[in-house]
Amino acid sequence: MTNTDVELVTAADVRLMQGLAQRVTATRQNLVNAEATFGELAWNWGKAHADDDTGGRPSRQWFSGGDLVAWGWARLPHRLRRNGGSVKDVTEACLTYQVRPDHAGLVDEVIDWYDGTAAGIERTVMPSSADEFALKRWAAHGYETDSAALGDTGSWTQLNERDLTDLEQPVLPRGFGFRTADEAGPEVAVQAHLDAWAPSAYTAKSYEGVRRAPGYRGDLHILVEAPDGTMASSTVMWLDEANRTAEFEPVGTHPAHRRRGLARAMLLHAMHRARTAGATQATVACLGAPGHPRARGLYYGLGFRELSRDVPLVKGAGVG
Repeated sequence: MTNTDVELVTAADVRLMQGLAQRVTATRQNLVNAEATFGELAWNWGKAHADDDTGGRPSRQWFSGGDLVAWGWARLPHRLRRNGGSVKDVTEACLTYQVRPDHAGLVDEVIDWYDGTAAGIERTVMPSSADEFALKRWAAHGYETDSAALGDTGSWTQLNERDLTDLEQPVLPRGFGFRTADEAGPEVAVQAHLDAWAPSAYTAKSYEGVRRAPGYRGDLHILVEAPDGTMASSTVMWLDEANRTAEFEPVGTHPAHRRRGLARAMLLHAMHRARTAGATQATVACLGAPGHPRARGLYYGLGFRELSRDVPLVKGAGVG
């Protein structure tokens, strides 16, 4: 067993991490942790280099016989600078990680590394609720359920899935049409994201990173164009060819165009494209707390159902 510290996570590192996500997906999909899926890794890596004044994003990888079997990627306190001039200071550390199920014991090494990396800082992590062994190990190291994150308006997420049989045909309002990012161009794709997610730290530089991320395809980056030329809705679809799964991340609609069925039509259109590309399953994450029903209602209305959910854990700054 060997381990490697990574100063800067590269595209090659992301491919290794995605490869582990693919192996876990193939055997126990519900054990893939929050933000450790094939698409989340690409999306977060792609935009990460431009979205904050970071205090560092240290990473460690564990190998066995040349195969990546575990990794951890920490986000330390940092400052987010968003469009419109607003600033948000993030004061806690957050860990994304994954351990291959047949090397489950490595979670203790991941935890020790994280505690050493973020010592003296409040630490958060979101393992899968299905990973009973890992949850016991996190508890043994002093991590507790984050009751605030589990409240009615909490921040935990659930991963939803559906198969791609029996797809409806998408229906858009008159004058609206589907575009791809390849067709629309970078400037339009960036503006579509900013319109849907304002205030946001997303920039043209962020999108350059996303386009370089392993698995990005401009023909699977779908937008809905309004009659006035505005991109009213958009989503990026990440195709895991090994598991024939298409993952949506992110999905957003311009506030002026919500509740018109645009996101529903866009996702149906994208799922038809995914099926043509060889996918048999689609997945999408959303906030799972009762106080965040809108996205969940959209996905449930499209036939998605919960596959797994996170367990938000926290360890106080003064705890060793």
